[in-house]
This record gives sequence, C-alpha cells and structure tokens, in this order.
Amino acid sequence: MTVKEIMSELQSKGSESIKKILLKHGIKEPFFGVKVEYLKLIQKKVKTDYELAKGLYATGNADAMYLAGLIADDAKMTKAELQTWVKQAVSQNISEYTVPWVATGSKYGFELATEWIKSKDEHIAAAGWSTFSNIVSLKPDDELDIKSLKSLLDKVGKEIHTSSNRVKSTMNAFIIAVGSYVIPLTNDALATAKKVGAVTVIKEGTACKTPAAAEYIKKAKDKGSLGKKKKMVKC
Repeated sequence: MTVKEIMSELQSKGSESIKKILLKHGIKEPFFGVKVEYLKLIQKKVKTDYELAKGLYATGNADAMYLAGLIADDAKMTKAELQTWVKQAVSQNISEYTVPWVATGSKYGFELATEWIKSKDEHIAAAGWSTFSNIVSLKPDDELDIKSLKSLLDKVGKEIHTSSNRVKSTMNAFIIAVGSYVIPLTNDALATAKKVGAVTVIKEGTACKTPAAAEYIKKAKDKGSLGKKKKMVKC
C-alpha cells in the first residue's frame, strides 16, 4: 500500500463523533477520527514497513502518524528521525504513545528519553517520561540502569507538582511503571508515590482520573504480577 492509498482509506473511515471525543483527549487537527481498531486492520495487512511509516508520519495527520508508529521498523529508525518525530508529535496520543513506542524499540530510547525530559516543550518532555515507562515495562531488569532509574524517581519526587500538566501525568505513570515492572525499585517507587501524594492533572472535557501510583503498584503486588514484563508496548 502507498501513503496516498492509505490516506484515502483513512479518510473514508473517519468519524465526526470520534473526532469530537479525540479532540477532548488532546488530539490536534488535522485528523479524520479513525478508530484504533481499524488502524490495526491496516497494520495487519502492512505489518512492518520502515519507508511507509516515515511517509505516513510526515503527513502530519494524527491518524496516519499513529498508524506509522504501529508499522514502524523501530530498529531502523535513526536518532535524527526520532528527533524529528518527537518535535512533530503535538497530539497527545502521538507524543505519549506513538513516539515512545518507536523510541523504545530503537537503539536510542534511553539516551533520547534522558534528553527529552529536560525539554521546555511539554509534549517532548512528556514523550521522554513515557519512553522511560515503556522501557522499564519491556526490558529485563538486568538490561536496565537501575541507578539512573532511581535517580529519575528522586527527580519525579522533587519536581512533579511544579511540572506542566502532561509532564505531571507521565511522571506519575513512570512511578507506576517502575514500581510494577522493576522489582529492585518497587519499594523506592512506593516511597516516591507516598512522598508525592495525590497528583492533580487537569483533563478538561473528560471524565479521566489520574491514577494513584501507590494503589496501582500495590494492586500489581496483590495480583502477583510485579516484575512481569510486557511482550510488546505497541497497542
């Protein structure tokens, strides 16, 4: 399939009612309002296609950009390409899902996440924290820099309440991810969650609530799922 063919198909599957919902969740124009389940049908046909993914992402259409992340050949992505992707990821689903997925599967995930969380651009910093969350949920503990992750927990504990809205949200998710997936740091994550307390994230127009990190980690412990890594992060 070509970019032109896929864009035509996406347009035909767009929904104004879906668009209205997605606009409330931080998705920005242009996009058609295509359900993720339909994007996955295209993913199933295309599978992995490095060049097609880059072409779809370059359209700037949020539906196409999300699909690009699903079909991207993460290992082939260069650092420069990932930098371009994160700068263009102004929609919340692209900055906090698509780009972190692909960065995690690349050779540069930890390095770029470390850089991105320092950005003054909210969507780039949020992408950095989401990338860290993806990394810890996927990679075995013996492949992780435990000392650096502990330092990041300390950073979250000090800065979360003075950070911007989406950075707060992704920092909170990072506490949950570390506590749930990295057993050597579960107690540290719980301590950070206790220090942080309730996290207020403004979610205008939606009924979404910010999860309590300590509660989520404890639920994982009660279910016996602590440290059980994901097989994949793309969804």
